Amino acid sequence: MRDDDLLLKTPGLEFGSGVIGVCDVCGKRQAVIVLQKERFKLCVIDFLNKTWTSSKSKPGAPLPPYRSETVTFPTDAVPSGQALALVLRPTKLVRHPGVLITPEVYGITTSLLDAAIHFAREGFEVIVPDLGKTSLFGPTDHLGTRLSLRTKGGIVVTSPRIAKLTQYYADALTYLRGREMVDPEKTGIFGLSFGGSLALAVAGLDQKLTAVAVAYPAPLSPPTALNLVTAKVYFVAGRRDKVAAASRAQLEAVIPKQVEFESVTEVGRDFLSRDLRAYDQNRAEATWGHVVAFFKRQLMPPPPRPPVPSMKPATAPGVLPSPASTSAAAGAKPTAPVAPVVPSA
Repeated sequence: MRDDDLLLKTPGLEFGSGVIGVCDVCGKRQAVIVLQKERFKLCVIDFLNKTWTSSKSKPGAPLPPYRSETVTFPTDAVPSGQALALVLRPTKLVRHPGVLITPEVYGITTSLLDAAIHFAREGFEVIVPDLGKTSLFGPTDHLGTRLSLRTKGGIVVTSPRIAKLTQYYADALTYLRGREMVDPEKTGIFGLSFGGSLALAVAGLDQKLTAVAVAYPAPLSPPTALNLVTAKVYFVAGRRDKVAAASRAQLEAVIPKQVEFESVTEVGRDFLSRDLRAYDQNRAEATWGHVVAFFKRQLMPPPPRPPVPSMKPATAPGVLPSPASTSAAAGAKPTAPVAPVVPSA
């Protein structure tokens, strides 16, 4: 765990922010998530399993499937040249595929934590840049983005504010690929809502990405920016979501052969957001399973099968094969024996 004391000086901890503190469940000092509505601080491991009891595990118990830590990564998008991020890394000592999650103005929310936890449990190393701790995107920028969605038909990827965000996330992706246990050839990106639009914008700038998964994103402007996306894309949204329907129409028109589409019935927008009224647990868990399966297909393909050796007929030791079997092995048809000719007296 990398302990950055600068985080301790953060005034007014906000809901969903990541700080260094003591987890109210496990009691360890580490990166924790502030749950203002519940007035608790939880580490990522205990976020979904709120037992509020001390651990009864005996010494020598198996390691958890992943651990969380707060890191800094270099980026020219912020004046300090360094930005904070939350990393979830599997404990298994093998090289892992990497997944970047792209938050929007709200920073690290419960829905993004859900995504990060589901991915880390399945063997992906995940990085979630803490956008809420930067000055890149504030309420004014958020309102401007929503206005451009109505007046210009989508999020303008060429605008200065979006260009800074895509650089910020591209730098986080570069840092992820450089981590010791990450396979740089197998990286993906995930985002939801406006973060999903930013994920598609970053994918258009990075042709090394293998997979992109987005949940109910907003359209991009211009739509031709999708032509730069070379990775496979997984798109999921509720059927009653009009904004996501416009984004789906763009993908179907520009890169239909690269995209897998999933429509979730009887839900609208934000059905993956655990802290919102639109959250649907059953459909959300099913969707997380589908997204994980997509990343596994693209980033964890099964190894190729070894060639099957040709089988030759076995012969007993010291016994030569008969002429008939030799000719049959060579492809010749066996001939019937010819009766000897006896001369007449």
